[in-house]
Amino acid sequence: MSTQRPRVLSGIQPTADSFHLGNYLGAVRQWVALQDSHDAFYCVVDLHAITVEYEPELLRQRTRVAVAQLLAAGLDPNRCTVFVQSHVREHAELCWVLGCLTGFGEASRMTQFKDKSVKQQQVSVGLFTYPVLQAADIMLYQADQVPVGEDQRQHLELTRNLAQRFNTRFGQTFVQPEAYILAETGRIADLQEPDVKMSKSTSSPQGIIDLLDEPKALRRKVMRAVTDADPDARIRYDDDGKPGVSNLLRIFSALSGTPVEDLVTKYDGGGYGALKKDLAAKVEAFVTPFQERVQALLADDDAVDAVLAAGAERAGAVAAQTMERVRDLVGFVPMRADVTR
Repeated sequence: MSTQRPRVLSGIQPTADSFHLGNYLGAVRQWVALQDSHDAFYCVVDLHAITVEYEPELLRQRTRVAVAQLLAAGLDPNRCTVFVQSHVREHAELCWVLGCLTGFGEASRMTQFKDKSVKQQQVSVGLFTYPVLQAADIMLYQADQVPVGEDQRQHLELTRNLAQRFNTRFGQTFVQPEAYILAETGRIADLQEPDVKMSKSTSSPQGIIDLLDEPKALRRKVMRAVTDADPDARIRYDDDGKPGVSNLLRIFSALSGTPVEDLVTKYDGGGYGALKKDLAAKVEAFVTPFQERVQALLADDDAVDAVLAAGAERAGAVAAQTMERVRDLVGFVPMRADVTR
């Protein structure tokens, strides 16, 4: 892969049985587009997934399903590096080094920790240090840009601070990454609560469009999506006054490539029913071939394992180079390969 292109790194958690439409439009679709313009590294972050309660066998299954979905969505192992986080041990090693540079108060101010911790019966140290591991993920690959949602900006700022802190103390080592956010589809909202982001952790099942859900069930969810109480049921894009309708228009535009303004012109005067019916058909037309590709990939374990092995080798080579410099700078004694015990 060309080293002249800017490098990008992003990851997704295997904490659900299916990606949802917000994952795809807000993140994965960007990843596919960036393959040709960036030196792209994408990982399934299974180390992050164990910061909350989980079942080991389910984690293994969901990790493979996540990889299959990334490939089915268009990630090409010949154009990007696809790997599983735990296959590259340097993630955990760099996390420890960065944890020793992170202030307790600094980590305590992470809003996602506050949000997630109130939902857990037992809060782990791993959940508390989650943003430090995320910083290690990014810094390990010297990423220039990181595709993130608005809810991850605080974590990216911590990454930038830690990169600068390490560089100041030990010498120039890490790139300070920039956020890469696609504004048009940066926020896909819950179908039932359009004031909040579509999310596995906060949305009800009826508010989420799961990409591996049965197409007829997805059609029902779209048809039952919240709109608003206007008596004339006018179609217009207004995030404050009509968040439900605006969310549907945003999803329709993203899936069809039709500008929101053109959709408003087409459906204004026709009521919400016509908009929902056509959007449901568009969603079904998208998920059906996607699901077929996922199932074909999951039926061939060897092919998926080969992708992951190649990805781990590529990612591991970069990670090893970074950690070799880090170990030297922080003062660790090198292990001599020529000495036998």
